[in-house]
Amino acid sequence: MKRASGGILCLIAAASLAVAADNEEAKALPEAPGRDAFAKVCLSCHGAGNVRKKRLTKEGWADVVADMVDRGAEATEPQQATVVEYLTQAFGKGSKIYINTAPFEELRSILGLTVDESKAVLTYRKEKGDFKSWEDLQKVDGVDAKKFETKKDLIAF
Repeated sequence: MKRASGGILCLIAAASLAVAADNEEAKALPEAPGRDAFAKVCLSCHGAGNVRKKRLTKEGWADVVADMVDRGAEATEPQQATVVEYLTQAFGKGSKIYINTAPFEELRSILGLTVDESKAVLTYRKEKGDFKSWEDLQKVDGVDAKKFETKKDLIAF
């Protein structure tokens, strides 16, 4: 009996940690109408990293959401429409990368940083706090400031 209750406690603890991680990931998403619907529908199955590294059209996001529903994601038609609108606004063609919340995958794919450069940005952000200006970005050791300059229009603080 003790062994069974210990296993149940481990499962509860693991589930609690997963919910806490999902909540943190949801808080790091760009603010826009539909963020909560996206978090509820999508983050229950996977993290936001794969979404954040893409920039698709509305039609592209509609196809992705339809595919996820076909694979078992639970969402009503209105929820699907809300999620597509959110994705289009937050991660559509030409949408900004929020440098203070962007995960590794988004830094690599949207800004074109190398693995080491992406790690350097994340380390700097963790140690020094949020970037407040272009000058802060230029202080990141191991990242050529010209990489940020070429993507300047895509970066938001």
